Amino acid sequence: MSTHHAIAAGRSLAALVLAGLALAACSPGAPEGVKKDDLDAAVSRAIGDPASCLLIAEQQSGKLVYRYNTHTACARALPACAGAGTQTIDDLLKATLKDGQTRTLSCSTTADASRGVGWASGPIPGKGLVYAAMMEGDRAFPGRMMADRLSRAFHDVGL
Repeated sequence: MSTHHAIAAGRSLAALVLAGLALAACSPGAPEGVKKDDLDAAVSRAIGDPASCLLIAEQQSGKLVYRYNTHTACARALPACAGAGTQTIDDLLKATLKDGQTRTLSCSTTADASRGVGWASGPIPGKGLVYAAMMEGDRAFPGRMMADRLSRAFHDVGL
């Protein structure tokens, strides 16, 4: 390998490392006073699935303090289940931040009803936090079941 190629490869590697560090720095950890690993495990037991997503934000500022699963898994637009159209989990979180209302919705995501989506959101009582959750697939829980399971998971980790 020539010196020019070695320098270019080194710069490429450095750029990748910096990009990875920047993404890690932007990723939310966990709400104050809660261990991220404990919350990850509790959420995984409650609604864990490769196509699940959970966001928790501060009610006043809207600042995201926790995300379960990857940004890619959380960015999917799926049927809103309340009228026509689609929504993302960010849309659900914003609506919940705006009005503080609990939402539990479910519907099919395919014409043959072989796959579905469940949406759940609401305030986390007494914590100044709100959450929004989504689960899509052939084994997706209904929104009301997701809310119940998440409520227990939040309680188990002190939320």
